Parts: sequence; C-alpha cells; structure tokens
Amino acid sequence: MRPSGRALNEMRAVSIETGFTKHAEGSCLIKVGDTHVLCTATIDERVPPFIKGSGLGWVTAEYGMLPRATNTRMRREASSGKQGGRTVEIQRLIGRALRAGVDRVALGERQITVDCDVLQADGGTRCASITGGWVALRLAVNKLMKAGDVKMDPLIDPVSAVSCGIYAGQPVLDLDYPEDSEAGVDGNFIMTGSGKLIEVQMSAEGSLFSRAQMNELMDLAEKGTSELAAIQKAACA
Repeated sequence: MRPSGRALNEMRAVSIETGFTKHAEGSCLIKVGDTHVLCTATIDERVPPFIKGSGLGWVTAEYGMLPRATNTRMRREASSGKQGGRTVEIQRLIGRALRAGVDRVALGERQITVDCDVLQADGGTRCASITGGWVALRLAVNKLMKAGDVKMDPLIDPVSAVSCGIYAGQPVLDLDYPEDSEAGVDGNFIMTGSGKLIEVQMSAEGSLFSRAQMNELMDLAEKGTSELAAIQKAACA
C-alpha cells in the first residue's frame, strides 16, 4: 500500500492554471499533488553570444525553491552568493528538456527563458517544472505567432516529465516525498506527447534493479506522461 493510498499506476491530482502572472508572456501555476510550481516564460529578442548570427533560437531555464517550500526553512541561495549544485543541475535539465521539443530554426533568433519557482515541495519538483514550463513556453510562443513574429509553430510536441520508482518492492508512478525518500530505485522520465524519450535519469537508492523492472517503470512513465500531455493541451486550449 502506498502512503497516499493511490494505486501503483496512479498519478497524483494534476492541475494547471494558466495566466497566473500579469507581466510574463506565458505563465502557469502547476500543482502535482502538494508540489506547486510557478512557471513563467519571457521572450527576449537577443540570443546568447555563442549562437548569435546563426538564425537559431534558444530556450533556457532557471529554477529555484522558496525558503519555506519544504518542512524546514532553507537559506536563500542569493544570500550565499551562488547557486547550489542541485539547482544548477535541475535548471540545466529543464532547459535541455524543453529545447528538445523546439524547432529552433522556426523560433528564429530569439531567446525564451522559462523560470520555475517552487512554492511548495512534496517530491517531483523537477518533473512538475518541466511539465509546467512547457505550458508557459507554449503560451509565450502563441503570442509570437499571434503577433506574426513567428510564421511556423516552433513547438514540435508537448514535453512533460514524471518520476517512477520502486517503493516497498513495487514499481510505482509519480513518487511523492514519503515514497521518494524511501524508494529503493528512483527515476525521472522526460518524454514527448508522442511517446518519444528525451532523457531518463535512473539510479539505485539502496536496492538494485533488473532490466525487467526498468521496463515496468518505462511503461508507467509512458502512461503518466501521456496523461500529462492531455492535461497540458487542455490547459493551453
């Protein structure tokens, strides 16, 4: 039995509220159970120097957690003068994931920055950030297309992410914190709406896993990301 009472292949409740902030070109508040992330997308007509003049667009991301997003207060990273290694790793992951679903030629030579700020954490913050980040990106691109700045839709396919793992010896979908902290195997799966893989992060956290178990987790991830893709499309409709 899972701590939440969910079935092994059952996601937490997911909701996406778009237009959550006034000024960003695209924004949403995504809730995956008790994990809540504010995602905003900002359009900049400049690109990083390393692709300037190439005609290619760029999508990047930043990630952060509010001090009381967790059970105890965390010190703001700004107060220490630098980002932690976990933060840097996650925001690079978000950027890579979102770029995988973008036709950078169609986007044109501009940059879209997706900011993901965790308001409340209960496991799966990077997955929620990627899923909500794509919605914010979609809304920002819609504005570019409506204004005629982009002629062809540069977003190839929805991008979403879900965690899967082995908890109490059973493969489970969408780990919350009580499961994540005790899981023998933990993985994050990033996929497109059409079921193609972008990135898989898998690690043993106390017990080893077999090829057959990994296949089971892949099946769960496909189910979860297909459900998330439907929610993303409905939110952007």
